[in-house]
Formats: sequence, C-alpha cells, structure tokens
Amino acid sequence: MVAITGEPLFEDKIEAWEHGPVVLSIYHKYKRYGSSGIPYDETFDDSLLDSLMASILEQVYQEFGQYSAWKLRNMTHEETPWKETPKNGEISIQSILKYFKKNYVVY
Repeated sequence: MVAITGEPLFEDKIEAWEHGPVVLSIYHKYKRYGSSGIPYDETFDDSLLDSLMASILEQVYQEFGQYSAWKLRNMTHEETPWKETPKNGEISIQSILKYFKKNYVVY
C-alpha cells in the first residue's frame, strides 16, 4: 500500500526475523498455522475497506497468493528491505517504499 499511496496500511512495525519480515501482533494471532495456509475468515467485514484499499489488497493477493509460505520466505530473503536490516531490527517504511516502487508498482 505504501508504494502506491505513500501511506502504510497499518502502524505496527515490521521486524526482520530469521525467516523473513514479521508484524508481531499478526505473528501471535496466526502462528498456530506454522507454514500452512491460513483459513479464510468468513466473518471478515470487507465493508471496512475503501475501494482503493480493497483493490490493492486484491492485487497483492493475485501476485503473491499463489506462493507457499516457504516460497514467500525465500523471496523475502532476496529483497533489499529484509537483507539490509539487522536481524530482529525494524524494517523502515522508506526501505519498503523504495523497493516496492522500483520492483512491483506499475504506472
């Protein structure tokens, strides 16, 4: 989202853990699934999303939803934001913005 709108989707920090980027609150909520897929939450209220956010999330899913957790992990290990952040350090929004604008956002 930040590479398209200039604003992050959420305020939580993203940390560079051994197996890839982690948002701590999300990690604790879903860690029980390990490297398996996370089931769709039928109770999710998508009316809370504005049309731009919904569109961006759909595009992200279309691009990355095809990959396994292990494949995504390996992909992050090749990406500059994770590679240039010290282990367990915070990945900067600027680093994410720069990388994704250069490598994924199409104008």
